[in-house]
This record gives sequence, structure tokens and C-alpha cells, in this order.
Amino acid sequence: MDRLLVEGGARLKGEVSISGAKNCALPLIAASLLAGGKHCFTNVPQLRDIKTMLLLLTHMGAVCEQGGELQIDASDIHTLTAPYELVKTMRASVLVLGPMLARFRKARVSLPGGCAIGARPINLHLKALEQMGVAIALEHGYVVGEAKRLRGARITFDQVTVTGTENIMMAACLADGVTVLKNAAREPEVVALGDYLVRMGAHIEGAGSDEITITGVEELRPSSCEVIPDRIEAGTYLAAAAITGGSLRLKNLRQENIQAVSQKLCDAGVLLESGEGFVDVRANGRICSVNIETQPHPGFPTDMQAQFMALMTLGDGVSVIKERIFENRFMHVLELQRMGADIELDGRTAIVRGVEKLSGAPVMATDLRASASLVLAALAAEGTTVINRIYHLDRGYEAIEKKLSAVGARIERVSAKGE
Repeated sequence: MDRLLVEGGARLKGEVSISGAKNCALPLIAASLLAGGKHCFTNVPQLRDIKTMLLLLTHMGAVCEQGGELQIDASDIHTLTAPYELVKTMRASVLVLGPMLARFRKARVSLPGGCAIGARPINLHLKALEQMGVAIALEHGYVVGEAKRLRGARITFDQVTVTGTENIMMAACLADGVTVLKNAAREPEVVALGDYLVRMGAHIEGAGSDEITITGVEELRPSSCEVIPDRIEAGTYLAAAAITGGSLRLKNLRQENIQAVSQKLCDAGVLLESGEGFVDVRANGRICSVNIETQPHPGFPTDMQAQFMALMTLGDGVSVIKERIFENRFMHVLELQRMGADIELDGRTAIVRGVEKLSGAPVMATDLRASASLVLAALAAEGTTVINRIYHLDRGYEAIEKKLSAVGARIERVSAKGE
């Protein structure tokens, strides 16, 4: 099992090119199930979650070829089951449910590993599909759906759900009549999926707002598109420059998609200057403590909460961080405390009192964004930090140790013997 060894104290300086967004690429890959023929995607990141999704489509009968671009031909789908063995590590695998039901009227998709259906947003997917005429059953850990024909419906999500919005938007493209999604997610990745579905021949209005209208069509055709830059990766590198007292130029990003994070960094005293397709970030003395509250887009993203908390551990003052999207998303706190952070938890609120320094320590990554927060803390800490279970990082950050090394970080990936 790989680990990262990080010798802290180096100021980052140079250029980082932001990769394509995992959370954009995954629904695009799922959308290829809606039409036979060759779909072509560029700027697809080389990540574990992408490989898992491609293995799933290959299992179902799609032909996937990845070179300079990703090509998927879903003409000969012969298996309408997404087995547990392929989806247990990735909740986004549920995105194949809507396209399969729309095109083939049947689907059998495993519940992702560790998914408590009553507490996770997948129940919102299933409720919406039932409104569209799908008979849903839960059988031995699988969602089994069947419909003679999907029909349009007026659907109001009880809470904002990104994958739920994407799943039902894809299903509605081939349904009879008009589907209206209220309280829909507004994330840039939802907009990108909507744009691609329109390229395929779908009729969609309102993607990017909280109400999306989809008028069903008889069939869709394959098309091509470029995956948008990863706004969470961009935010992570912005925070990396700030926490190390360094300066970076981030290339290949869309500034409009990182405004909430950029604003909080400016409030913290970080200097940001932007141009066409790039942002320059430079630390300006000690970080000022600021408060954040995670919200659906365009609010502060929950996927940046852990990284921002790492930055606030070295802030000048007290920061109050409120997590409003997910329960149990403070698992990185204990690991940051091992490095000397002063953090107090009260339910979904973390009170972070800035300290003068962090110290290197052995730590354990618990999830994707928690892993990134530990990397940031390690970059700024005195001494060496050993980060275990970094397979989480490989799910969402393309070549993170290579990108950081190229801008001055002392970071190395090692394999633990005997594991």
C-alpha cells in the first residue's frame, strides 16, 4: 500500500496545470450509455474513479479506448447489471441507473459500498424515477428498476443532490413528455452534462439554475466534448500556495467556477490576480482566520472544506467552519490534531484556533478530500509527515506528488514493504 512522505517547510513556486474534472467526466461517461456509436471526450483525467467507471461500462458491453482522447462505443450493451465488485468503491457509479432505464427500460445496479440508503441522496434518485413510472425494488443489495416507458414528471428534490440531478436529467432525455426538476443542483458539472446532452440531441433548458426542464426525444446520437477543468483541484492548489507562503500560477482553469473559494482566500489575506485561463496566487504574510459555511453551488463547496480547515490551522485568530452538506465529514480533524492543530468539534461545526506551527507526524487518510487536507498540512509542517492510505488521493487528484514536486515540494510516494 502506497504512502506519501512529505518533508515540510518548502515554499511552493512555479506553474501548475489543472486537470480535467473527475466529477464532470464521470457523468459524461455514464451519458454515453444513452446512445450507440462512438462518443469522444478530451481532457479526461487519469484517475482511479475514471478507470473504475470504464471497467463498469466495459463489463456492460461498451468498447472503451483511451489514448489522447477517450472514445466510448456503447452500441452493443449486453449486460444491464452494475455489480458490487465494480461499484463498491465509488458512489458515482449510480449514475448509470438513469441512462440504462431510459434506453433499455431495465437496470440492476448495486448499492455502493457503505451506502445507507435512508441517509444518502440515492433515495432521492429512486423517488424521482418512481415518479417517472419506474418500478423500483431492492433485492440483495441491488436496486432493480424496470419500466415499459419512462414518462415526464414534475419532480422536486427534497434536498439539493448533484448526482440525483444528473441521473434524472439523463433519464428524462428519452422519456415521454416534459420533465421539470425543481431544487436542482447548479454545479458547473451539471451544466457541462447538460451541454453534452444537448449536443446529443436532447432538449434541455435551465441547466445551471434550480429549475431544469427536459423535453423527451425519441433517440439521441453520440457526440464529443472536452471535460471542464477541476475546480476542486484548482482550489486545493490555491490553498497549497497559501499554506506554504509560496506563489503559484494555475493554468487551464475557469475562474467563474472557483469564485466562492477565491473570495474566502482573499478574505484570509491571500493575493490573487487572474488573467485569461490562469490565476496567480501569492501568500501575503500570516493567514487571517475567516469563517466558512459549506453550501450547494454557488456557495462554498463541501469538497474544499477539509483543505480550507488545514489552512485555518495556521491562521491568525479563530475560524468557525460549518459543514452543511454532509454529516460525518470532519474525520480529518483527528489527524490534523496529531500534527498540532487546535480544533474543537461541536456537531457539524469545527472551531479552529490558529497555531504558530504544525509538526510532522504519521497520519491516516480517511477519504478523498481529507487526504488532500493532510497533504496541505504536511507541506507546511515542521519535519516529516507520513500519510497512509493515499489510494483515496488517487481517486481524485491526478499525479499530485509529481505536480507538487515540480513546484518545489519535498514529497515522495513510497510502497510499504510487506503490504
